[in-house]
Amino acid sequence: MDNPKNNLKRALAAGRPQIGLWASLSSNYTAEVIAGAGFDWLVIDTEHSPADLENVLGQLQAMARYPTTPIVRVPWNDMVTIKRYLDIGIQSLLIPQVNTAEEARNAVAYTRYPPAGVRGIAAATRGTMFGRIRNYFRIAHEEICVIVQAETQESLDNIEAIAAIDGIDCIFIGPGDLHASLGFTGERSHKDVMPLIDDAIRRIAKAGKAPGILADTEENARRWLELGALVVGVGSDVGLLARAADALAARFRT
Repeated sequence: MDNPKNNLKRALAAGRPQIGLWASLSSNYTAEVIAGAGFDWLVIDTEHSPADLENVLGQLQAMARYPTTPIVRVPWNDMVTIKRYLDIGIQSLLIPQVNTAEEARNAVAYTRYPPAGVRGIAAATRGTMFGRIRNYFRIAHEEICVIVQAETQESLDNIEAIAAIDGIDCIFIGPGDLHASLGFTGERSHKDVMPLIDDAIRRIAKAGKAPGILADTEENARRWLELGALVVGVGSDVGLLARAADALAARFRT
């Protein structure tokens, strides 16, 4: 068998914008529902959701019939955690709170087999299609997309250094944590922070890597796409369900 192609990685290399949605409900059933909507990618979140490894596996299996690329946001930049998600077949990873070039270098190393990295070898995993992919251990990295999150002032200061690390495909701005780190906890579009985000997107693109961001409004999503962002999240399953439920209930309460 051939190693499955990573459509997201190839689109970013070609400079094609990719629009996606957050999946935080930790349900294989809802993952299948939104996978059929036509988004380029879905983030299965394990940082801020109750999803665990087995739960994520079920979501991947539910999504498998659709062309949408699954991305797993791991809870931390951790070698063991990243290894386990790669072994169940994930090819695209979103890694939070990467603030320095060294942390970015470690993130890449966790996705590579020796001598290029430190990923442990297991022959019969879902990632290897249970040993059926030819030369998997030599070629796996070619389809792995490493997305690191810049969520602090320190990470913004180090954008060029992080972008210079070979193997980083995308630097993804986390507006919520970035605002909090700058003293604006709970905000996402503060007038003092928005210019920093705009500048970061331009700097990432200039450094030759794909800029990414999760937008809180359609206006901001389109703003950042125009600035050159290539990986843009435009909502979440939780937000869609909660707001639609709120609106429906409100119509009948009044």
